[in-house]
Amino acid sequence: MVQNILNKFVGAKYITILKAWIPNMATWGTVGGVALVYFTDWRLILDYVPYINQKFKKDE
Repeated sequence: MVQNILNKFVGAKYITILKAWIPNMATWGTVGGVALVYFTDWRLILDYVPYINQKFKKDE
């Protein structure tokens, strides 16, 4: 059903191309996410991860 709707708007050729690119996009998205955490203030981002934010409590 979803494929029929996509075929109407996009076309079968582009759906096939997209299916081939999904693993590549997932890999580069993961690399980009890790690079974002690495090059920015890691505490700013990792404070939202439940296990990690309890490990590094600030002494106030």
